[in-house]
Amino acid sequence: MTDQSQELFAAVDSLLAAVDDGTVLPLPAERVRLREAAGLTRAALAQALGVRVPSIEAWEAGRAEPKGERREAYRRLLEGLAARHPAPAPPPGRPAIPAEPRSAPSVQTAVGAATAPPTAPSAHDTPHTPTPGTRRPARPTEAAPAVGSRFPNGSLAVLDADGTAYCPGGVLLECPAATIPQLADWAVKESGLGAERLHRHGKDSDPLIVLTARAAARFGLPPALEDRRALRLADNHPVVRELARAKWKLTRRGFGPWARVYRPAEGGRRQCVQLAVLPWNALDTRTWGSAGQLPAPELAQILGDYATRVITPRGSAAVCGLELLTALRPPTRPVKDPATDTWMSGPNPGALTQAVDPAPPEAPDEHPVVTACSPRGHQRTPADVLDEEAFEWIRDPEQLTDDECAKPFAVGIDVNMAFAAAVNRLTVGLGAPVHVNHPRFDKKTPGSWLVDLSHINLDTRLPNPFTPHGLRPEGPAWYATPTVAYAAELGCGITPLEAWLRPESGSYLDGWYTRLRDAYLATMERLGVSAGMSEADFLAAMEHHKGTDPAQVAVLSAIKATVKGGIGKLRERPQGAGYRPGERWPALERPTWRPDIRAAVIATARVNMHRKMLKLAATGLFPIAVLSDCAVYLSDGPTPLDFLPRTPEGKPLPGGFRLGVSPGMVKHEGTQSLLWAVKMLDEGHNPARHIKGADAAAGGE
Repeated sequence: MTDQSQELFAAVDSLLAAVDDGTVLPLPAERVRLREAAGLTRAALAQALGVRVPSIEAWEAGRAEPKGERREAYRRLLEGLAARHPAPAPPPGRPAIPAEPRSAPSVQTAVGAATAPPTAPSAHDTPHTPTPGTRRPARPTEAAPAVGSRFPNGSLAVLDADGTAYCPGGVLLECPAATIPQLADWAVKESGLGAERLHRHGKDSDPLIVLTARAAARFGLPPALEDRRALRLADNHPVVRELARAKWKLTRRGFGPWARVYRPAEGGRRQCVQLAVLPWNALDTRTWGSAGQLPAPELAQILGDYATRVITPRGSAAVCGLELLTALRPPTRPVKDPATDTWMSGPNPGALTQAVDPAPPEAPDEHPVVTACSPRGHQRTPADVLDEEAFEWIRDPEQLTDDECAKPFAVGIDVNMAFAAAVNRLTVGLGAPVHVNHPRFDKKTPGSWLVDLSHINLDTRLPNPFTPHGLRPEGPAWYATPTVAYAAELGCGITPLEAWLRPESGSYLDGWYTRLRDAYLATMERLGVSAGMSEADFLAAMEHHKGTDPAQVAVLSAIKATVKGGIGKLRERPQGAGYRPGERWPALERPTWRPDIRAAVIATARVNMHRKMLKLAATGLFPIAVLSDCAVYLSDGPTPLDFLPRTPEGKPLPGGFRLGVSPGMVKHEGTQSLLWAVKMLDEGHNPARHIKGADAAAGGE
């Protein structure tokens, strides 16, 4: 017997022993059935087992298997679910056929399934009973709904004028509605659309119906909104009156590009539908590119990918960013009242549970807490207001050395998902601020600190980390905890004069970061850029990734906009020409209106950037310009590999910039000549803003 035979026989014996011990996991399709029968999301499983959502997806698709302790924990979970949700018995005379696991088809698959003519079933085909109003796609196994799903047709549909609703995965639905109220009824009661909640105390996502231009016209909607300021239909418009007669209500923002129509819940079931009107620019080109102009099947797949990886769209990317925060950390949970032995709504620990007013230095100028204590027209100074913003700095061209001027290239590097990376493991305040005089600084306490950092001497060839413009502060100023903690890290004496602190704190943003990170990495992988690539392969892949799949490029753009927009929305300013300073505006009533959290995130991103630049400065490398998450260095060659320092072993410098796809790592932003960069500096322009080329700024970069 050969060594190979012995190894094969040993492997077979090991497999037989696993079967005898009962440690073999159920088939992938059964794993999906058990999870969905219990109403659990992949995110919930991933959190419980300490893995990422793509790992759960791989286990359920049969592409990978858990190892070690996680395998045992996963098996125990599946056994418990099997006891609670046994498989239905097969019909008499027919063996049970395991369902195919749900797959994520490409845009091309969705289009093919939607447009190819149905094939006649053969004598060997299993009889198919479609959902009422459902057309069977040509290749049903590529978009087969998961067994037992409460939302068998996915999260959304793009509706065209002929009544065909295109869903992700190539599923086609017949929509008989002739009016918007009938459309809402169909979406709630018959469509099978929606998405499971992301947290056990949260709510399922409401169905999204996207109206093409022809569909909007069919329902009596105008091709454009006449009210360009309010961006909504007039209250006396026939469609609005139809909704009112049918007992459907609109939210305060009315019937605009993203309209939410609802009725009171019936039997504990929500009756709410989200509408997106494409001819009214529901899909902003700055976020979605030209996705809104694509055929309905392709658009359905793009939006479906975003919904699966992030959240069902329900407004701008900024709105989706905030909605994702609430979906992952709902403000309330059910609690039992011991006095009455009944369930009631109570605050959810670790979440933002109620709206709180900011501390005066954290509030924008229009806020009532500012107007109440400042005379009208008062110009607030750094000693009055927290000014945590991203870098915008250029170096004095007089500081360029002869060695630097001998380098022919200016090379820009950009931090991937810089604000998302700053969110990771960030402790933020959960409650209202408490004022303290002459406090002792504690880096673990989130808040705003009035402290003088102007005495700290730093190399002027780097931007000063304590101001957005990169110049030394002139006296006492308000800073978020991450900025003051960095000053302490640099060995500087910290003596706060006063502070607004939030003793109740937590890692509220961790789940938000994890979901957006996973969405970003999954999309980049679809574009041919994956973690673990060599630096040279990564740079080569990034040169062409935006030309590989335009649909996934649109999803990637939306994910990035969700991060930036969501952070910005934490300090939403008043909107509308009729607003007067000192009045409250609607955003202030949200628990997620938290300018202090926005300040902490931006401060963390800025000091993270400075920390890496300081590491490179220790090797003699100094940037000539910085704009937010982009830094420009002079180089002997045209790529980042030509100037990023290495250890003697040839590895990237620890603590410095590292090339790679993960959030916090960097990519090549662009290259220009030394003469171009020096000319920009001499004219007072920021090379980091234009390093991609002459059209970069005009293109919204």
